[in-house]
Amino acid sequence: MFRNRMPRYEVLSQDAMQALDGGWRRLMTEIGVQFADPRALDLFRAAGQKVEDETVFLDPDFVLEQVAKAPAEFDVQARNPEHSIHIGGDAMAFGAVYGPPFVREGEVRRDATMDDFRNFTKLAQSYPVLDSAGGVICEPSDTPLDSRHLDMTLALQTLTDKVYMGNVVSGVNAADTLAMTSILFGSREAIEETPATISLINCNSPLRWDDRMLEAQFEYSGAGQPVVLTPFILMGAMSPVTIPAALVQQITEALSGIALSQLIRPGTPVIFGSFLSNINMQSGSPTFGTPESGLGLLCTGQIARHFNLPFRTGGGLTSSQVPDAQAGYEALMTLLPTFLAGANWVMHSAGWLEGGLVAGYEKFVIDAELVAMLQHEFTPLEIDEGSLAFDAHQEVGHGGHFLGAMHTMERFRTCFYRGEVSSSDNYERWLRGGGQDTADRAGEIWKQKVEAYEQPALDDAVREELEDYVARRRTELGD
Repeated sequence: MFRNRMPRYEVLSQDAMQALDGGWRRLMTEIGVQFADPRALDLFRAAGQKVEDETVFLDPDFVLEQVAKAPAEFDVQARNPEHSIHIGGDAMAFGAVYGPPFVREGEVRRDATMDDFRNFTKLAQSYPVLDSAGGVICEPSDTPLDSRHLDMTLALQTLTDKVYMGNVVSGVNAADTLAMTSILFGSREAIEETPATISLINCNSPLRWDDRMLEAQFEYSGAGQPVVLTPFILMGAMSPVTIPAALVQQITEALSGIALSQLIRPGTPVIFGSFLSNINMQSGSPTFGTPESGLGLLCTGQIARHFNLPFRTGGGLTSSQVPDAQAGYEALMTLLPTFLAGANWVMHSAGWLEGGLVAGYEKFVIDAELVAMLQHEFTPLEIDEGSLAFDAHQEVGHGGHFLGAMHTMERFRTCFYRGEVSSSDNYERWLRGGGQDTADRAGEIWKQKVEAYEQPALDDAVREELEDYVARRRTELGD
C-alpha cells in the first residue's frame, strides 16, 4: 500500500478552527442529532445525555471523551498478508467505486449484473494501486435482493485476496458478512483481534442516523470491525450552501456516530468519513469535482487530524455521463486534494461515473492510471550522487545529447513513469494504430486484464464452507 510522506496541505487558520469548534458544539447541543434505533437512544441516555424522542442533545465534552477512545491508527488483515493494510498516519488505502446500480461498457449504459460485479472485482485484484475492490462495486440487478449480499461477499472473498467492505443494507446482512468473514479467517476471535473488513455507515444528512445503518453499525462495531461514519452532504440540499456550515454539520454528524461506536464497544476502530460536494443551483443536480468539494476535502483532512482520527474522503468523482475530458478533470480535481490532504481510506478511486449512478469499465482503467500517477508524483524525491549525474555531463559534454549516455542506459527502463493508457505516438503512428482516443484504449485494456486474470488460491475446505453457508442462508432468506 502507498505511504504519503509529503507534507499535508492545510488551509484553515487557528482562528478558523476555533470558529468551527464553536459551531459544531452549538449544533450538537442546541439542535441535536436523531438516532432511529432504541438501542442507540438507551446507550446515550445511560451515558447521561439528554434524549427527546429520537433526538439526542449531546454534551460536546462527553463526545470528545468518547472520540478519544478510538485508535488513531489500526491494521486491517487481508487473507493474503501481503495485501493487509494500515489505516491512519501516512498510509493511504484505495478502493474501487461503491454503489452504482448501472454500468457503462463503451457506448452502452445498462443495469448492472452479477457478471459485472465479478468483472470489476477481478479488475481490482489486477491493479496493484488498488488495495481493495471495495464492497458494493455495483448493484447486481439479476440476483435476488434479499440474498445478493451473500453472492457479492463470496465474490470479494474468493476472486480477490485483498481487504473488502462489509454489506450495510441491514443488520441481517451485516451479520452474514461477519459470519462469512469468520469462516474465511478461521474464527470470530481472529477477526476481533485484527479487523478483517471495513464498512460504510452513512448519515442521512442533515443530522439523522437511520435505523438500517444503525443496525449494521451495532453489528460491526460490536465485533470490533472498523466503520466509516460518513455524513452524506451535498451543499445546498443536505446542508447550507456555505462551506463553513457544511463543515460544522459534517463534524457534528461524524463525531456523534463515532461516539456511538465507542459506546457500543470502547476502543473499536472508526474512520472519520466525509462525502462533501454541492449541487448545481440552476438544476438541483449533484455536482462532483468542483472547487468547493476540493476545498472541503482539504479542510476535512485538517479537521480529522485535529481530532486524531483516520479519515476517508476523495476518489475519482465526476458528474460526467461518459469517460470524457470532463470525467478526467473532475476526477483529478478530487484525487489531487485527496493526496494533498493525506486521506487514509479512499473510496470510489476507480470507476465512478454519472454522479455515482454508473460504474464504468473504461473509467475504472483511467482512474487507476490517475491513482498510479499521483502515487508516483507524491513519492518523495531522493537526491544522491548517482541522481545528480555529474558523470553524464563529463561523458556528453557541451551541446550533446544524453540518449546514449551510460547514465541513461543504466536507468532508462525505470527512470520515468510508464503508463498504459496514454498515447505519446506521433500523429501518423497514432492513425496507423487505429486513431483511438483514451476511452477506446481503456476499453481494450480492461478486457485484456479480465482475460488475463488469475484467481488467487484459496483452501478448498474454506471455499466449500463459504459456499455451503451461502446456499443455506439463501434458502433461509426465501430465495
